[in-house]
Formats: sequence, structure tokens, C-alpha cells
Amino acid sequence: MAMEGYKTVKASQTTLTELMIPSYSNFGGKIHGGLILSLMDKVAYVCAAKHADGYCITASIDVVNFLEPVEVGELLSLMASVNYVGRTSIVIGIRVISENLKTQVIKHTNTSYFTMVAMGDDHKPREVPGLILKSQDDIRRFAQAMKRKKRKQLLQKKKRPCTPVLMMYPAGKSCWRNGVYLKYNLFS
Repeated sequence: MAMEGYKTVKASQTTLTELMIPSYSNFGGKIHGGLILSLMDKVAYVCAAKHADGYCITASIDVVNFLEPVEVGELLSLMASVNYVGRTSIVIGIRVISENLKTQVIKHTNTSYFTMVAMGDDHKPREVPGLILKSQDDIRRFAQAMKRKKRKQLLQKKKRPCTPVLMMYPAGKSCWRNGVYLKYNLFS
């Protein structure tokens, strides 16, 4: 039984399955990575919208590595679940597998994490329900998502120290930029 304002992971889990047809392939007979990314975005949207009970947008995608090629004729399944929720954001974990219907060989082709933001009718972010963690997998995924979020925040801080700006000051002139005293000797 869900508490008011909270939902279980299972309540929004979504699987999208599609047969990979020749029109999805490149000249080498492999399925275009862009098509797989599009399907991943769709399943992330459905999962997030089910959790948020409304419209969501894709805010970011963590690294996507194509681990195995997907062939024409294989069945591609994309399994999505909520791994973490913030105030307005939802992290969706997606596992992609392909199955050869002749040989029954199943390959893990991708895993990725999409950060979705719930949007209100006013086109501004809105709060999302909390997350009820029922299983050890739910807890593990939530903890891993928190670690990824912290790591991402640290990387963003490291990338922010200053914005490159070329300023043409006469020799010996100086100014303050981003809390740093700069002295320019461009014309000496």
C-alpha cells in the first residue's frame, strides 16, 4: 500500500519491446545508435510520466555506451524504472537487451540513466511524488544514483572556475573578474 505523496518503483516500471527491421539499419546491417537512443528517451519519458502523473522533459543523459551491436531481426527490449527522485527530477535507469529469435541468444546492449524533470501546466518544474524502496535492488539503485549525482555535481564545480574572456587592456591595466584580480600586459 502506497503512502500519500509516494509511489513504489514498481508502479511506474515500463518495458518497451520492438522488432528491429531493415529500415532501422545502417549500411553495415546494424541498427542505428540514434534509433536506440530515441527508444531509450521514449521509455524514460513513459516511466517518468507514470511516476510524476504528468508531462516530463529530458534534462540529461548519462554516458551511453553501446556494448553489443543490435542486428536486424532481433527483438529489442528496453526496461525502465525510477532509480531516484529529487524535488522535481526523476532519474530513470534503463537496461537494453536484444534477443535473437532464432537462437534465443540474449545480449545486454546498453545501460543508461536519464534525468527527467516534471513540468506543470505553467511550463515550470513541479514537485514529484517521493519513492518507496521495497527491495534490496531498489535500495542499491537509489544509493548508486545518489553517488552518480554527487560525482556529477563535483565534476560540474570543477568545470565552472571561470569563463574564458579575452579583454584588451593597455599594458599595466587590471580588473576584477569572478573574484580574481587580473593584470594584463597585452601591449607591452
